[in-house]
Amino acid sequence: MNHHKLIIIGGACAGYTAALYAARARLSPLVFTGEEPGGQLLLTTIVENFPGFPDGIDGPELVSNMRKQAEKFGAIMEDARVTSVDFSKKPFRIEVNGDAYTADALIIATGASTQWLNVPGEKELTGKGISSCATCDAALFRDKEVAVVGGGDAAMEDILALTKFAKSITLIHRRDALRASKIMQERVLSHPKVTLMWDSEVVEVLGDKVINGIKVKNNKTNEIKEYPIEGLFVAIGHVPNTKFLAGQIKLDEKGYIAPKGFTGTNIEGVFVAGDVADARYRQAVTAAGSGSMAAIDAERFLENR
Repeated sequence: MNHHKLIIIGGACAGYTAALYAARARLSPLVFTGEEPGGQLLLTTIVENFPGFPDGIDGPELVSNMRKQAEKFGAIMEDARVTSVDFSKKPFRIEVNGDAYTADALIIATGASTQWLNVPGEKELTGKGISSCATCDAALFRDKEVAVVGGGDAAMEDILALTKFAKSITLIHRRDALRASKIMQERVLSHPKVTLMWDSEVVEVLGDKVINGIKVKNNKTNEIKEYPIEGLFVAIGHVPNTKFLAGQIKLDEKGYIAPKGFTGTNIEGVFVAGDVADARYRQAVTAAGSGSMAAIDAERFLENR
């Protein structure tokens, strides 16, 4: 059985930053990055809000640099997915592709996945006019006509972020009433740049190298129409990547890890970083920051044992 002082589960901003700090602390962390390492940054082209890059940097390049930096100081990367964990005894046990590993401490940084529309054209044009984060990408759509799909507070926040840059925003919602809080609805519905498309769903995204339109179905009449747009924001929710933790750690009502203190959990020695415990901010910089915190806390835990 492979034993390590520290194992990090997750390979994106939080996991790689935790790995960097842990490696520099001479903990030689083993990082299971998942089968598709990189996280949400892989879905982004230019990142302009990560400190230190005044001209911006491509998302995949940024996360790749994070990985290389952690490896430089001794972090061990394995592009494999953890399938199960056992926190009932120490050392902690995890399984990866049928192999067992143990660790004195763990950092969980598996992030959260965007809920997509799963319609033709969406996958091909994600990052090419389709985004799941207006806070990240709104400035890239200056003076453009865009659409937002959703009906909750997250969609309202995306719209309000876009009003500072976009020429116009169309809110597309599958029902005839929003589920967002009343105050958020009022702010959005009263904004002159915003128009609403009720009882409607996007059924196809159009474009070649970049998005140039969408097909929208009216749920009452079943009529499908094409609309020209230059950007599409999908804001129908995120799913924390915690399925493999079933019954092993405390989760909140939405499935996110419930943190204890700053980066702790209800299991002593198991720490958490990034979007897997953050349903609010979901930014590369906040994920990276929490990764450094989790690594420092894990280091201190191991020193005190």
